[in-house]
Amino acid sequence: MSKNDDRRAVLANALADHLLAQGLGAASLRPLAAAAGLSDRMLLYYFTDKADALGAALTVVATRMTALLAAQAGPQPLPFDLLLPRLRTVLLSDAAWPYMQLWLEIAALAARGDPLLRPLATPIAHGFLAWGRAQLDSPDPDTDALKLLTILEGSILLKGVGLAPD
Repeated sequence: MSKNDDRRAVLANALADHLLAQGLGAASLRPLAAAAGLSDRMLLYYFTDKADALGAALTVVATRMTALLAAQAGPQPLPFDLLLPRLRTVLLSDAAWPYMQLWLEIAALAARGDPLLRPLATPIAHGFLAWGRAQLDSPDPDTDALKLLTILEGSILLKGVGLAPD
């Protein structure tokens, strides 16, 4: 890895921290650059454009979220009725909540056809679905994984609007 690649990785982590703390509303070029301790022109030295910077930051966010989920994975798959409350607790926790807030923003903008976020949101959603499928002990893991994702996404949305599920 070159010095430029190392620096880019450090900057992507700083941008990820900024997105998790401030959301996509604070993701214009100047605030992103400030979060990385750079001018906007210097940020564009390391990233070709805003889309490249956001893509790198969201890759870091996804990697961190995957690690958070992996730490919660059991040693063996669980039945749906045991896995659902376990994952709901994890995803609605204070540790995961910034990730879920950012995911809500990404999903909403992707649903509106945002040209940057739509292609990023689809693989993230597929990744969550595949991860859930791998955690399930089920005769129909595809159907149960989709059901799991639907219920969890609904729980996240409800918490986001002040109706946290029990």
